[in-house]
Amino acid sequence: MGKKVVIVGGVAGGASAAARLRRLDEQAEIILLERDEHISFANCGLPYYIGETIRERDKLLVQTPEAMRARFAIDVRVNSEVTAIEPEKKMIRINSRDRGCYEESYDVLLLSPGAQPVRPPIPGIDSPRIFTLRNIPDTDRIKAMVDRENTQRVAVIGGGFIGVEMAENLRERGLAVTLVEAAPHILPPFDSDMALLIERELQDHGVTVHVGDGVAHFAEQAEGMLVTLQSGRQIVADMVVLAIGVAPATGFLKDSGIALGKRGHILVDEHMATNQTDIYAVGDAVEVVDLVTGQPAAVPLAGPANKQGRIAADNIAGIPSAYKGTQGTAILKVFDLTAAATGNNERSLARLQVPYQAIYVHPNSHASYYPDALQLTIKLLFGNDGKILGAQAVGPESIDKHIDVLATAIRLNGTVQDLTELELSYAPPYSSAKDPVNMAGFVAENILAKRLEVFTYEELAGFDPQTTVLVDVRSPLEFATNALPGAVNLPTDSLRSRLAELDKNKLILTYCKVGLQSYIAARILSQNGFRVKSLTGGYKAAAPRLVKWQPPAEQVQPAVEPAMAAVPLSEPEQVLDACGLSCPGPLLQVKAAMDKLAAGGVLRVTASDPGFLEDIKAWCLRTGHTLLSLQKEKNRIVARLQKQAVVPGAAPACTAPAKDNKTIVVFSGDLDKAMAAFIIANGAAAMGKKVTLFFTFWGLNILRKPETVPVAKGFLDRMFGWMMPRGSEKLTLSNMNMLGLGTAMMRRVMNNKQVASLEELMKSAMTAGVEIVACQMSMDVMGFKPEELLDGVKIGGVGYYLSEAEDANVNLFI
Repeated sequence: MGKKVVIVGGVAGGASAAARLRRLDEQAEIILLERDEHISFANCGLPYYIGETIRERDKLLVQTPEAMRARFAIDVRVNSEVTAIEPEKKMIRINSRDRGCYEESYDVLLLSPGAQPVRPPIPGIDSPRIFTLRNIPDTDRIKAMVDRENTQRVAVIGGGFIGVEMAENLRERGLAVTLVEAAPHILPPFDSDMALLIERELQDHGVTVHVGDGVAHFAEQAEGMLVTLQSGRQIVADMVVLAIGVAPATGFLKDSGIALGKRGHILVDEHMATNQTDIYAVGDAVEVVDLVTGQPAAVPLAGPANKQGRIAADNIAGIPSAYKGTQGTAILKVFDLTAAATGNNERSLARLQVPYQAIYVHPNSHASYYPDALQLTIKLLFGNDGKILGAQAVGPESIDKHIDVLATAIRLNGTVQDLTELELSYAPPYSSAKDPVNMAGFVAENILAKRLEVFTYEELAGFDPQTTVLVDVRSPLEFATNALPGAVNLPTDSLRSRLAELDKNKLILTYCKVGLQSYIAARILSQNGFRVKSLTGGYKAAAPRLVKWQPPAEQVQPAVEPAMAAVPLSEPEQVLDACGLSCPGPLLQVKAAMDKLAAGGVLRVTASDPGFLEDIKAWCLRTGHTLLSLQKEKNRIVARLQKQAVVPGAAPACTAPAKDNKTIVVFSGDLDKAMAAFIIANGAAAMGKKVTLFFTFWGLNILRKPETVPVAKGFLDRMFGWMMPRGSEKLTLSNMNMLGLGTAMMRRVMNNKQVASLEELMKSAMTAGVEIVACQMSMDVMGFKPEELLDGVKIGGVGYYLSEAEDANVNLFI
């Protein structure tokens, strides 16, 4: 008989070590002890079984005790918990359900105890309505609760991987889900700018997300579990899933002499050996080395645990083997998006004072001319020497491929120059000739070669407006739709002829949508004697921090119903792929395709631009074409349009309504002008007219709530909020304000003469059905969030206003 090896804990690390050791040493006596019933199960698949994507419970069981005994001749003992270790005696104490308490000797001991869910001392946390998810019994309890008919509301506490996956799967089951995270954003491995994209996806699918707000206490009530957050916000749920995090299950090692880290993790060397002779440790309970920085790290992931188990088994069998570190490569599905990360994020690098630079690229998932090309977001972090320090990626497809390439580059100590040279597979359905990873390398290489200087959106607030000029190099249409505060518009294509408009004594900050035009503009400017920096990732990288996402309806109904009987198709349905195009690209392609169709022909168009959802409604209404159907399918918007046809004896496909509506654009935030707008609106409404008030720029101040609303904002947005009046009661007169004295006198005279106040006029107008619309673009520029506006205010864009103005015979600008 060979050496006696006792393995404490199964699942990933312990079970893989046991199997590897048997393949290496047929003579060894191997005992595997597992405190639970199952020695190896797919704990990463537990949320998907609860969500019923995985329907058969048995598929979660990777290895059973019986199968492991038969194939590997391993003495598997389940329901056996190790309670103490005596290294000097090479003895462990075990509390077994079947054998009671007993001792077992060993020649070599391998520890794989794993981790356990964190349960902080929050009042009410011991309620039976609060669940944690770590193993199969936990899964059975949660699923049994979810399967009950009266379970409709769930609060998930914790926005890590498990919390987000649980939120998605419970929402897929049709439950109302609220996700709560105490940190400023979900998913700790990601930086806030990338995590915001996932928060948006959750909200888009009906999950309510609260970040920066931890739980204060739990309380059971008749109507359900009351969850009170630190902010005072309250959530009522039928059940709570606690996913705050995990801690190493190493309490039983207290008096063993085995060295532990500050957070209780087992300290091991590169061979996975502890400080005690013949004792090794692997998995979620160990502290290893960060591959990138060389600092201590604890990464509870299945991939590293399996590799560590294999390496420990090699060393036990006499084969020198080393674990070189963990880089934390991880990926998760969130509804229609995939998010992945590898290496370090900005927070970790800043904390460790590691110099780094960050760039963003927004390539398509494959060749843009091939159908269904979708946009990705990739963030790359690298050192001044070009070494790749970390990467994050979010998108609807191919994210795993790109992050795996980047993870491989990091593992091989690669540089951004290596990324530019990688020869990766290409065909139009799969990628582009310049792969997204190559593109990230190109941008980073340009920065290192001093061909391009970049800045991030967070750094924008640090530039002095007196010595810098922010230049938007997109088209005038794009600039009018959304722009950063304080920017001027100088399109790239006309930049060379307009250089005289810029001051060479100032730093020029350029940006476009994704960074490409901005790079070209920066090259033009720098070679003409200007100092210039480009916003990395462009407006797309900044947008998540500018706008709070408003989730659309899950199922979009056609906005325009056919006004005539169905017209027989004169030709087969035509198909148009407008994916990968941004506004106004999809509409331009739709128009070109419809122009080629015969009357009565049907066009089926697919687009990925979110704005297309509203744009196509207004376009059909204006052009007279019939919108047969409109729906959102994952990341794509699919519309079916029928070209206007003339049928003998039938009405036109889309009869334009009589132009008798009234539209008023309220640009000013002055009290007297605001009153004029609402007086006219009330008068027109009293005459039975449809009235739309479109508030833009300073006029938005009229619609602000008087009280402070807690919303997350950047520095510039907060600055705008401080400088501008909060609501109608703070407005001043355009003339004779006299530091507020004139305004007070005006309000007093109005009251004495029984003239309705502005607040009363606003209430009357909204009661009468006057449509109050806030300009989305102006909100972006001035940093306003929807929560700050009065209840009942709609959010719209230029397209919405133009659609309303088209049906109006009066259009005022105040």
